[in-house]
Amino acid sequence: MLSTIPETLLEFCIESDMGEPRSLPMLSGSVISISRRCPGKIEPNDDSSVVVRTAGGALVMAVADGVGGCPLGYKASAIAVHCIAEMVAASAPDADLRPAILDGIEKANAEILDLGIGAATTLSVVEIVEGRVRAYTVGDSMTMIVGQRGSLKWKSTSHSPVGYAIESGMLDEAAAMTHDDRHVVSNLVGSKTMHIEVGPSRQLAARDRVILASDGLFDNMHLSEVVATMKSGKPIGCMQQLVQIASQRMTGSDEQLPGKPDDLTMLLYAR
Repeated sequence: MLSTIPETLLEFCIESDMGEPRSLPMLSGSVISISRRCPGKIEPNDDSSVVVRTAGGALVMAVADGVGGCPLGYKASAIAVHCIAEMVAASAPDADLRPAILDGIEKANAEILDLGIGAATTLSVVEIVEGRVRAYTVGDSMTMIVGQRGSLKWKSTSHSPVGYAIESGMLDEAAAMTHDDRHVVSNLVGSKTMHIEVGPSRQLAARDRVILASDGLFDNMHLSEVVATMKSGKPIGCMQQLVQIASQRMTGSDEQLPGKPDDLTMLLYAR
């Protein structure tokens, strides 16, 4: 599976349990990565991620969250990020990456279905080409673009009943954190009815930040808290704060705050 992955691969995180975030080498900007198991968990981390810099200088990042309760969620998420990396690697240096990413997601869906065991995963992919960013979403792993003054410039829609209710204005984000159907996901890689949502192409401004994360982050922090933490300071410091807050919330020590133990994976790009 890895034979076509290029030397421009920056990182695979498969079944990872990292102690601290790490910074990846970039020609411009920076990427900070973290992937760790749920506290106290014995089974493998169900999250996977990948970061690829193409020969043409584009950046592709992906986070997949294998569905808990399904067989081999960690394998499903690993297949998803491998397929994205392979298809991106097979593209010409200056080619439009949209077809490669879509083909990668479709390939992952077929391979996971072929396992025949009911495995599935969410998948969030971002491409950054010459300062423009576009996201691809299946499931509820979220992508956000945050401006330097703490503005939420864009976020993906979670493919779930609660996510669609938030998007339509029927439910506010605070109430959604404790909704009974919060963890019901209606669109997954590994499903015969999978569909891919392609976000708009947006120009990044100076000091904009892009984050992809599994629900280990967004089940433990309100969106406003994530934005406030990301808006200023060095990227590595912002990531350390996010990890610290989310990990503390997972203990459930404060009933007034959101908290759910889970695997945690994040990729943060800063210009």
